[in-house]
Amino acid sequence: MTKIFLDTASADEIREFLSRGIGDGVTSNQKIFLAEGKVDFKQRVLEICAMRNDWPVSVETTTKGFDELVAEARLYAQWHRNVVVKVAMDKDGTGLKVVKKLHDEGIRTNMTVMVTLGQLFLAAKAGATYVSLFFNRARDAGLDPVKTIRDVTPALRRLGGAELIVGSIRKPEDVEEIVAAGADIATITPKVLNQMAFHPKTEETIKEFDDAWKEFVAKNKLAVPARVPLGAP
Repeated sequence: MTKIFLDTASADEIREFLSRGIGDGVTSNQKIFLAEGKVDFKQRVLEICAMRNDWPVSVETTTKGFDELVAEARLYAQWHRNVVVKVAMDKDGTGLKVVKKLHDEGIRTNMTVMVTLGQLFLAAKAGATYVSLFFNRARDAGLDPVKTIRDVTPALRRLGGAELIVGSIRKPEDVEEIVAAGADIATITPKVLNQMAFHPKTEETIKEFDDAWKEFVAKNKLAVPARVPLGAP
């Protein structure tokens, strides 16, 4: 079954979805933290990491250059065992070198900002723990991300390593396509997750059943059961 990662850095949103049984991991990036406003970056990462004993929390690197990226990644990895370091795929191969180095050091990585099967394949060969396909950004570029998911997933399994994360999700229908295509993980914003739970026909049916029950109670002169106190036998 496709796992759901929560694409947010809001502690309140994460707790809410965990209370619903939703959340196998967390992804974040620079734009997500910007949306949080004034917040202590390290403390928020640690707070999120501590919400479950063993779940991956992706934290993205922001520096440039091989040495700087490796140093930044090592720092984040030291913060908590649940941290997964995000490294962007870039055109000159620096990101791949960083991922290879971190893999050799036993640091988990999520190679990100990818839109083609070729990029995903290279990231997996470099040793990335997760490889991230940007679904709608690929579609914006005229590519077919559904075909990419279907084609790359068996290839990744043959390599025996990286899991495919699919992000850049804009609407519930995207999630349906991603799940049907067989992706390992969909990373979804709270906005889209909330939209997924709603359908007007569902609400209409609930109201129909509620109205029928009220009519049944009135017709049979039934007393509405009192609320049972918590802990009552």
